[in-house]
Formats: sequence, C-alpha cells, structure tokens
Amino acid sequence: MIELIRTDSGNSDFIKLAALLDKELAFIDGEEHGFYDQFNKIDAIKYVLLAFEEGEAVGCGAIKELSPNAMEIKRMYVLKDQRGKGIASKIVIELENWTKELGFQKCRLETGKKQVDAIALYVKNKYQIIPNYGQYIGIENSVCFEKNLL
Repeated sequence: MIELIRTDSGNSDFIKLAALLDKELAFIDGEEHGFYDQFNKIDAIKYVLLAFEEGEAVGCGAIKELSPNAMEIKRMYVLKDQRGKGIASKIVIELENWTKELGFQKCRLETGKKQVDAIALYVKNKYQIIPNYGQYIGIENSVCFEKNLL
C-alpha cells in the first residue's frame, strides 16, 4: 500500500530521489540538460510529496507557486523498479488536492518531448497541452501542460 507524506525540500528522502531524477534526466536530455537543470533546483521548495511503500521512499513530486492562480508541478519521479503501479498518478492527484487546499485553481508543468512516459502520465490525468510558458517559450524540446482544478 502506498502512503503519501507531505514535507518540504529539506527531507533527505526527497533529496535522494531528486538526485536520481537528475541523473536520469541528464541521460535523457543529453546536451540540453544544463538548460533544464537551472530551473529544477530543490532548495526552497515548500510543498513536497513523498510516496512510501513498506517504509521505503519510492516516488516524489512537488508544487511551487507559478502565478497567483497556478502551482507548477516539479520534480516528479518514481523509482524505475516501482513504475507501472500507478504511483505517479497518485502523486499527481495528491499534488492537485494540495494545490486546491492552498487556494490555487490550476496546475501547470513542463516536461521534455523525449520523456514519453511523463507525457503519457499527464495526458492520462487529463492535462491539456498549452503554449510553452515562462522560460520554456521557444524551447523546441519542451511541452507544457495545464489542468484547471475548478
């Protein structure tokens, strides 16, 4: 059974999972990794969610304020040997719930076009592709999503 725990970016399990995510993204993104990495620092993320199975941290996700009405989903990751169990969807749903509790109406996010599993996750969870926003405007490898939570 998956247990979801709310924490912040100082959590040691989150720091370990984020490091594994960065390693995987460096491989997937190749030469473009440096550009994306600058927007994925974890210090000062207030809203972090960890997924535990039998006491082991197996996945994570986070939200941070993007605008007065939108939170941005960041740092989504599930251990490779735990994928395909629905953990990522559980994390996304709980991040959406947390977003609503904090008084925000939307979740937005960016992922890379090469991250086909991530794209499938967001489409499955009813996210719509939107024009690239912020630092991702004009970035060919980026695809941005949004979900209205109202």
